[in-house]
Amino acid sequence: MSTIKEITTEDDWRAHVASLPSSTLLIISFHAPWAAPCAQMATVLKTLASEYPATDPPATSWVSLNAEELSDISETYDVTAVPFLVLQCNDEVLETVSGSSAVKVRTAIETHAKSAAPGANTVAAAAGKTAAPAEVETASDPAKAKEDLNKRLGELIKAAPVMLFMKGTPSAPQCGFSRQLVGILRERSVKYGFFNILADDEVRQGLKEYAEWPTYPQLWMDGDLVGGLDIVKEELEGNTDFFQPHSVSKEEGSAAA
Repeated sequence: MSTIKEITTEDDWRAHVASLPSSTLLIISFHAPWAAPCAQMATVLKTLASEYPATDPPATSWVSLNAEELSDISETYDVTAVPFLVLQCNDEVLETVSGSSAVKVRTAIETHAKSAAPGANTVAAAAGKTAAPAEVETASDPAKAKEDLNKRLGELIKAAPVMLFMKGTPSAPQCGFSRQLVGILRERSVKYGFFNILADDEVRQGLKEYAEWPTYPQLWMDGDLVGGLDIVKEELEGNTDFFQPHSVSKEEGSAAA
């Protein structure tokens, strides 16, 4: 059975890609340690990988990368949120899947692995029998779809003690308000996670209703909504140490002590 290899350096990445035959389907999983959905996705991928035989030469190759530590590679694939899956063959990106939908990930891998793995057709057919009812149920039951979305949103807002839902990424904000809020967090050495709402319209629309807050950026702390840029500025005016519990400098001071 196939296993997932953790890539930890750019040299390891280049060496691994160079070692693969042009016919090998490369399955790349980008993750971040603070994002709870990534742990769930890791389990899904481990299960899927085990269903594909380890052949020589390899028909499929499964790798996992920390999107933040290997940011140059992440930028190459336009990774703006995690978990993020890339399917590649002969240096050509065949498909990407953003988000934690096991059904979408399974379908994408099975579709592109059919011609790559000798036993993939059998695996795909067997897995499809369990995947199809879930898709039909979600599509025909709006209430369940909303319940699933709210569960996902509940996990996202708690993915890190401080979570910023913004337009773009911290290195490339797509609106002035998001840029200002990123600047405020950086100035105060706040350790935070982020989610690019432009990359996932389901989250973008759903979080407005979930939070009862119609605009972005949105800042959440310990699972509770703080608000947008104006609210954050008001909080800081009233308490200059508002972010102190979540600052990196505080953590380093505690460690030093």
